[in-house]
Amino acid sequence: MKKLVFLSLVFFATKTFAQNDVATKYGNLVTGAELKKHLTIIAGDEFEGRETGTEGQRKAATYIEKQFMEIGLAKPKGLKTHQQMYPLHSDSVAIASLIINGKAAEQGKDFIIPQANNSAKFKSNKIVMAGYGIEDAAYSDYKNINVKGKIVVIFLGEPKKDGKYFIGEGGKQSKWSYPGLENKLKLAAAKGATAVLVVNPNMETFSKRFIEYNTTSGVTFESMPEVNAKLISYALLTHEYAKGILPINFDSALATAKAKNMFSIPSNSSKLVTKYEYKKVRNIIYASNVVGVIEGTDKKDEYVFLTAHYDHLGKHDGKIYYGADDDGSGTVGVIQMAAAFAKAAADGNRPRRTMVFMTVSGEEKGLWGSEYYSDHPLFPLDKTSVDLNTDMVGRTDTERTTADTLNYLYVVGHDKISSEMPLINEAANAKYTNLILDYKFDDPNDKERIYYRSDHYNFARKGVPVLFFYDGMLKADYHKPTDTVDKINFELFEKRVRMIFYTAWEIANRDKMLNRDKPLDGGTR
Repeated sequence: MKKLVFLSLVFFATKTFAQNDVATKYGNLVTGAELKKHLTIIAGDEFEGRETGTEGQRKAATYIEKQFMEIGLAKPKGLKTHQQMYPLHSDSVAIASLIINGKAAEQGKDFIIPQANNSAKFKSNKIVMAGYGIEDAAYSDYKNINVKGKIVVIFLGEPKKDGKYFIGEGGKQSKWSYPGLENKLKLAAAKGATAVLVVNPNMETFSKRFIEYNTTSGVTFESMPEVNAKLISYALLTHEYAKGILPINFDSALATAKAKNMFSIPSNSSKLVTKYEYKKVRNIIYASNVVGVIEGTDKKDEYVFLTAHYDHLGKHDGKIYYGADDDGSGTVGVIQMAAAFAKAAADGNRPRRTMVFMTVSGEEKGLWGSEYYSDHPLFPLDKTSVDLNTDMVGRTDTERTTADTLNYLYVVGHDKISSEMPLINEAANAKYTNLILDYKFDDPNDKERIYYRSDHYNFARKGVPVLFFYDGMLKADYHKPTDTVDKINFELFEKRVRMIFYTAWEIANRDKMLNRDKPLDGGTR
């Protein structure tokens, strides 16, 4: 009996050592030199910042697809190529007109009709004030008013009570604050309002950049156009213009909104004849997610995703926003991990689960590509064990002052959906790479709301366990033309990508899918 136990232990140790040897062999294929080779191209002049909907983005997609093909990744069933195409709207504004009591407002100076609006033309005789435009069990701005057939004026934001937010849970901002406006527009529409005029208490006038962003030709995405087509018309007002039309004292209302106090809403309406017309010309263009697959063995109907976004901010005012770290680093990390798994498969060490490598576009615009994928999945989401998302892993956080500045990685999402997820990640790191894993951005009070700001969130909202790997570079060159390849720490970059590879290796080869035993935080991005 003792001999049998001893032999069993020897067998287990030998098997474990051999497995470790295998993982290390392929993890070592992820090198700083290879990462730099691809990143120099991805974040180079030719792709002009990879802005979604531009030729630069399409060139980047072609390059990534070529790498996937050379690596030997299969294309997903149902797709003609490795690219999952999704539609975008390229809009140009033909008419934007707002006339109140016979006086024409000036677009940009007095009001802005954002391009999220649909073409519409109407006339209304009444305007009514509705505070923040909230209706909730804890607080309502619609209690004493009837807005049917009227134009509603609302302020952005939500109130506080005794210095704390009280509508949401745990003192956090609720769905009415961030993003907030969409929920307020839907409520006004449900109440029968004709349109909504919006005042931002913290935006007295519109900056040049804000005007250009909202009024010039641009690209938009609608995951559910049948829903978005029903959105109520709305316009944003400057403080000076709003002061001349509101049916209450504007200075008093503005002070209430700035202080985040509760509104006391009068029931009266103002009889102001309002004429509104908005017309835009729409063309359809396409962007894409690039997807490559390595089929698994005995668990090939279960899936492990490795994702990153390959788009960035493009070229503006003659300057290229290179996006080397954001997220060229994650993109080439996925390419390198794909190459490592492909070599393992070619050597007879194919993963048990099917590996899906996906680089998405549209992240910088609002997580468009991953939203499209999660609403139009190529593989069953209930059979997707995990999404390991990599967005910025090549640099260091300039705000980090601890001694581990050159040996850390922020891990986001460890306390959500699956209790097994952080244990596997921490074990893989302890076994192979010994990075300091920092959960700073999982703090519920994280002002940056990092958990909601990258593509893993669109998997999480569907119940898929996720981890998000991130270097924290929010200052320095974040979203600037100076986010360039020469700023990347390739030694640290290599170590981080290897750690993600080892985590994926473990999840791909374990006996069971990750459990889903923890609730998703109910916040919104």
